[in-house]
Amino acid sequence: MFNGTYTAIVTPFKNGKVDEAALERLVKFQIKGGVDGIVPVGTTGESPTLDFDEHKRVMELAVKYAGGKVKVIAGTGANCTREAIELTKAAEDLGADGTLQVAPYYNKPTQEGLFQHYHAIARATNLPMLLYSIPGRCGIEIAVETVNRLAHDSVNIVGIKEAGGNADRVSQLRAVLGEKFTILSGDDSLTLPFMSVGAKGVISVASNIIPKEVSNMVKAYSMGNLAVAQKIHHKYYPLFKDLFVETNPVPVKAALAMMGMMEEEYRLPLVSLSSKSKETLKASLRMCSVLKN
Repeated sequence: MFNGTYTAIVTPFKNGKVDEAALERLVKFQIKGGVDGIVPVGTTGESPTLDFDEHKRVMELAVKYAGGKVKVIAGTGANCTREAIELTKAAEDLGADGTLQVAPYYNKPTQEGLFQHYHAIARATNLPMLLYSIPGRCGIEIAVETVNRLAHDSVNIVGIKEAGGNADRVSQLRAVLGEKFTILSGDDSLTLPFMSVGAKGVISVASNIIPKEVSNMVKAYSMGNLAVAQKIHHKYYPLFKDLFVETNPVPVKAALAMMGMMEEEYRLPLVSLSSKSKETLKASLRMCSVLKN
């Protein structure tokens, strides 16, 4: 259902507010680049610093700007189940195609708590849901057994964004869940390794700035053109890594600012890149021909 390349889009800011014009440019850039969909207001979209109305507004604009040309998977996860349900219902009302549900962060529920959390959200919506396991951010992993239990419990839990950095997890998930359950890489540098053992694409940070290239890499692999996919991977691998030279989404927003796509503006507690990291990122963008000077 959600195979291919999905861009975890940033949320542009200007003078402390959501920059709607820049968001429109970014979404249209993604459409032109040939991605399969966008994921607004996820971690890359700085969702923890958006209030509820802003969160809804970004989802509304993403659906509007996508115009049915690409799918919209709205980030509506939270560490409060009630809040996640409210955001998910809003996404459904606004016309999103699906929802991405990050594991509850900080409060560290048990696996039974995770099951009950996702079960409650799934019961409250008709939207297809992707689970999102990122233990490095959340301090907890959605166990393979819990994913399997959820997939059999709720027909609208259709896949997972796997961002634990472990290809073994992809193999384990594929073994118990079969081919119908969608597994997407949550790390650009691991997209090809994950696809080689069963993932069907990526929710990408890098495609904010190189949508065509990431999309072409995923399509090439999916069509059996391994050499083409590997060539793209090797060319952009340094950029995949340097986009995480500091905390995401700071580097990718800095890169977009260098490209003239938006202002380089964040919300505290995120701050601008250090001078050293900015030079590292700029060198990588030049080496990959994203920047010409």
